Amino acid sequence: MTDKTKTAAAAADGVDYSQTLFLPQTEFPMRAGLPQREPELLARWAKIELYRKLREAGQGRDRFVLHDGPPYANGNIHIGHALNKVLKDLVTRSQQMLGYDSNYVPGWDCHGLPIEWKIEEQYRAKGLNKDDVPVVEFRKECRAFAEHWVDVQREEFKRLGVEGDWANPYLTMAYPAEAQIAREIMKFAETGQLYRGSKPVMWSVVEKTALAEAEVEYEEHTSDTVYVAFPVLAAPGPLAGASVVIWTTTPWTIPGNRAISYHHKIAYGLYKVTAAPENNWAKVGATYILAKNLAESVFKAAKVEAFELVADVEADQLAGLAAAHPLRGQGYDFVVPLLDGDHVTDDAGTGFVHTAPGHGREDFDIWMANGRMLAERGIETRIPYTVDADGRFTKEAPGFEGAQVITDKGEKGNANDVVIKALVEAGNIIARGRLKHQYPHSWRSKKPVIFRNTPQWFIAMDKPIGEAGAPDAADPKPVAGGNTDTLRNRALKAIKETEWVPAAGENRITGMIANRPDWVVSRQRAWGVPITVFVEKETKAILVDPAVNAAIAEAFEAEGADAWFTDTDGARFLKPYGYDPALYERVTDVLDVWFDSGSTHAFTLEKRPDLATRRVVDGGSDKVMYLEGSDQHRGWFHSSLLESCGTRGRAPYDIVLTHGFCLDEKGEKMSKSKGNVTAPQDVIKDSGADILRLWVAAADYSDDLRIGKEILKTFVETYRKLRNTMRWMLGTLAHFSEEIRVASPQTMPELERLMLHRLAELGPQVEEAYRTYDYKKVVFLLSQFMNTELSAFYFDVRKDALYCDPLSSHVRKSALTVVDHLFRCLTTWLAPILVFTAEEAWLERYPAEKVGEGSVHLERFAEAPESWLDPELAERWAKIRRVRRVVTGALELERAAKRIGSSLEAAPQVFVSDSDLYAALSGADLAEISITSGIRVENGEGPADAFRLAEVPGVAVVPHRAAGIKCARSWKYFDAATADPAYPQVTPRDARALKELGVRA
Repeated sequence: MTDKTKTAAAAADGVDYSQTLFLPQTEFPMRAGLPQREPELLARWAKIELYRKLREAGQGRDRFVLHDGPPYANGNIHIGHALNKVLKDLVTRSQQMLGYDSNYVPGWDCHGLPIEWKIEEQYRAKGLNKDDVPVVEFRKECRAFAEHWVDVQREEFKRLGVEGDWANPYLTMAYPAEAQIAREIMKFAETGQLYRGSKPVMWSVVEKTALAEAEVEYEEHTSDTVYVAFPVLAAPGPLAGASVVIWTTTPWTIPGNRAISYHHKIAYGLYKVTAAPENNWAKVGATYILAKNLAESVFKAAKVEAFELVADVEADQLAGLAAAHPLRGQGYDFVVPLLDGDHVTDDAGTGFVHTAPGHGREDFDIWMANGRMLAERGIETRIPYTVDADGRFTKEAPGFEGAQVITDKGEKGNANDVVIKALVEAGNIIARGRLKHQYPHSWRSKKPVIFRNTPQWFIAMDKPIGEAGAPDAADPKPVAGGNTDTLRNRALKAIKETEWVPAAGENRITGMIANRPDWVVSRQRAWGVPITVFVEKETKAILVDPAVNAAIAEAFEAEGADAWFTDTDGARFLKPYGYDPALYERVTDVLDVWFDSGSTHAFTLEKRPDLATRRVVDGGSDKVMYLEGSDQHRGWFHSSLLESCGTRGRAPYDIVLTHGFCLDEKGEKMSKSKGNVTAPQDVIKDSGADILRLWVAAADYSDDLRIGKEILKTFVETYRKLRNTMRWMLGTLAHFSEEIRVASPQTMPELERLMLHRLAELGPQVEEAYRTYDYKKVVFLLSQFMNTELSAFYFDVRKDALYCDPLSSHVRKSALTVVDHLFRCLTTWLAPILVFTAEEAWLERYPAEKVGEGSVHLERFAEAPESWLDPELAERWAKIRRVRRVVTGALELERAAKRIGSSLEAAPQVFVSDSDLYAALSGADLAEISITSGIRVENGEGPADAFRLAEVPGVAVVPHRAAGIKCARSWKYFDAATADPAYPQVTPRDARALKELGVRA
């Protein structure tokens, strides 16, 4: 009996036997209609206050808190947001069902440049200038903009089925949050880690602010390149009259040059030009010092026709040299020393590195590391400010003042051209060119950035914590990983104490922390939390007074950070405590938004009772997880680690999980211009959020994830199969009640005990996969089990007994009991992934739950007792199923040849020569298992023309049509002589069923 034929079961005597079958009955629709059904379930969860019920259910349990990395409140969500939020929901829901109190409080990052930009765009459209508007008024408009997008994104995230405290999220712009962020930066001031210094930082000319590494992305860019000669000063012997040659992709930094770097392990030589074209920049007779490995490529670029090595140049010779600036006599009359640096290689260029300490991190580091030596040599160590905030040369770049490196539109300025022209006129350029390479761009404006020396506020990475004053850059830094109590060493230690998923994340963030410079925390903007410190004008010392700091925080609690901007002279916070505002500078820079988000633990995890934990590091058993994209190793994970280690001496998290990025179906980056964007809103509208959730769960999130229409089609099909399996179980269970439950598995038929064994095997595997955040394994295990072992095997075999057996049948009762166990396990195991479908199925199965405000999401994962395990039985049935494969294979050929219709028309002859397989079949009803009307098993090889499968040796099948007549109820073929005279059209089994139902033939 099959689903396709069951309703046609009508006998010749006029009885409609289909009405006597126990067919599936359910209102759970085959077509999901998720786009319509899901909002109804969301409304129900809101009505029953599911989030509150989850918290009540979790009382007294260990806590597993997923602290939300705040998305930026600017624009609709995209597919990356959907991936991130669904992953977080998989974590929190599964941890709750594993037995934790797994709380999720969503948050938003509300300050920063993108919002400022939007408001400035609105101003420009109205013909207004931001600088003409009071800063507090401007900030109010930024706040309103952020509030709008928080509300929009909140609804979009909820539509994904993400459960959380949406009514009480955290916002970095909330007054208490701004107050705590201010407290956090003041803690760094109190411990001497905060200082004001001058360093080259990545600067966006377009956005007029410094950028953190996390705000920069590298894009292809074409740069001007030049080979520049620095004439050697007062050198002995053959080096007299020679020039050191550098190569650079930033000619505009030449006015900022103060040194040349070399490496003592590189082999250098003095070369003489012996042949060159007329009027060539590199002229015959000129001598140049170059790395030996690079001399040929340099002279090729300089169009030199012939050259010769005059002499080797040793490192100690270079150490004593000094050069003239290539623009000497034009305001650049200082000495250019040669410095030994580990960053110099002979892989490309000339083997020498042009060193402009105001325009590069390594340039700055080597300059500062040699500060004392340079001063002893009488060399001025001050770093010039050659480029201003607008990307223009200042008066400290003599001869070039006003020329632009980058325009305010982000386009290339004229700085390179004027510098190159000056070098040509000075006779100190030997070649020029152009190079396509990866260059830093602002991720917001998509425009190139520059390295520029600016006064900024920093948090020291290597200064011993608690030491007063700014770090001395000329002093050797403590070694990373040593015993000195520095922020870097604290962070490196905390990384080792954290669980990283995947494990490769540990090495990635370790390398970043070990090699990063001091943290630039200041931004020259208006919409943010200010750096709430006062600086004594005379001594330049930061005012550290707990009473003043407390007053600032108290004001922020009541009024927000606007309180800082309304107190224009600092009198509000200084005078009450005996300080003269005229003697102090009130800092007006705002904090980097990464400091805001890095402080979220301080105003959420430590302030909210519902998030309070006693973590493993404190001797407890609670856990805190951070989960974001892999780019956050240099972003939120990074800033949170530094902020917490600097103020608390440890990481704010116990577990860090990272995921990849979303690409299109070809593995390409999504872009509106390419038309390859998959919007979560469209997927939800067309297919439903559960399809999107299934895609997230099934993917290997440790790598980049592909998505598109064709990929989604495969998940729609996967979902359809899972849903139909659940639907069949629901329909079948319409005939189940507790009165017919078979309490003891030991009394059940072997096939039912096999399914219970499989559940008992599967349960720990599913829970372990959830426990280790391996959601793709959960999808694989459950899809494989439901499609292959249930739909294609167990349900197929048992449909006959479930539909046709008498009410009193122990087989039927056992099968219904097992289906009940299957439904409860599978629905709870799928619930974190298919949140809507599992809930819909659960409420269909348990109508009282719907009335009583129940939910599958309030359940723990259903347990399959270990006592159900029966490895010996499973081993036997594995052999039986191997034989079954050969039988079904033979019948498929018969069906294809139209010699039979359904398998019930067959009664094959099975030959088994494999003794183990033959023994396994003892006592098994192979006809029932193979869904045939009869079967004959013989020990032997079978005829040569019998059907065989190479992968199942020792089994041969000879198909035969079933003899007898066709049962009008179950469609099995049987011997009419065995029929009950009262029911001649049906098998004796079916006759018993009809008698129990009181149906007469």
